[in-house]
Amino acid sequence: MKYSEAIRDAQAVMMREDKRVFLCGLGVPAPGRVFGSTAGLKEEFGDQRVFDTPASENGTLGLLLGASQQGMRPIMVNQRVDFFLLALDQLINQASKWKYMFAGKQEMSVLVRLIVGRGWGQGPQHSQSMHALFAHIPGLKVAAPATPYDAKGMIISALQEGGPVVMIEHRQLYEETQDVPEGIYRVAFGQAHVAIEGKDVTLVASSHMVSEAKKAARSLMAHGISVELIDLRSLRPLDIQTVYSSVKKTGHLVLVEGDWKPCSVSGEIIASLTERDPKIFEAAPIRVMWPDMPAPTSVALEEVFYPSVKDIGEACLKVLGRSVSMVEEKTEKVKFNGPF
Repeated sequence: MKYSEAIRDAQAVMMREDKRVFLCGLGVPAPGRVFGSTAGLKEEFGDQRVFDTPASENGTLGLLLGASQQGMRPIMVNQRVDFFLLALDQLINQASKWKYMFAGKQEMSVLVRLIVGRGWGQGPQHSQSMHALFAHIPGLKVAAPATPYDAKGMIISALQEGGPVVMIEHRQLYEETQDVPEGIYRVAFGQAHVAIEGKDVTLVASSHMVSEAKKAARSLMAHGISVELIDLRSLRPLDIQTVYSSVKKTGHLVLVEGDWKPCSVSGEIIASLTERDPKIFEAAPIRVMWPDMPAPTSVALEEVFYPSVKDIGEACLKVLGRSVSMVEEKTEKVKFNGPF
């Protein structure tokens, strides 16, 4: 099943299971069906439960929070995280805080799907990720699944558990495939996955960077280096214990994140490990992230801006004190015409 199909399947099984669940967003019933992630849902559930919305993110989320107060479980699809910034007042000042403000008696349950990442030369205002922005807020759960299995399981967990959840979906993942069980199963928030076991260096990644990190790990095996790859899966809550156990074993840490360095999730991980055990590192950790500037529009500049498999591999070699020369591994980028 493709990543996009796993998301579609998760929404479908939950809408069959729970009549409170409904789905809306800009372009949800359009021909492209949000990269295929909403395909067939309007036909099965009708336009009362699957429908288009205006380009009014703040107003739409406000309406969905009102529906949540009446017991519904809405899913909001936003084609680009950049435009969702207009709805941060609803998400941060309202949705994330009601459970605390009303002693747990009133909680706003809404799943917000946000699409991020490199697309087709979209430039500074259409390519952001904002991982740390959402992970910074108490009261929110933030998912960044890297596989179809996790994408489906985390959507189901979000809708069953309730509360405000932000799910960050990288558009380069929609064509990734994996065996995915039928029906309902859950993937827990705050529980990282050891994707590859190793002993020399810990490589921590999330979302699309897990795919790139796997390629780097395979290349490093040819150099005799054993990589332990940790897929964070969720950014809030953050599973520091799994990362700590791995770094305790390897002594070396490289973090790969499709976002900027300052105030990042990767920076939080390094700080948390240092607070727990100041002597855990045998060498200073290395972060492989974006340059401190907005994303470019030019395809040529994109090739320099976004971290490559070579960058990840060389960071692992550097943290181990080895030669940092690796053969460039070309990664074929998924081509998109647009979300509709």
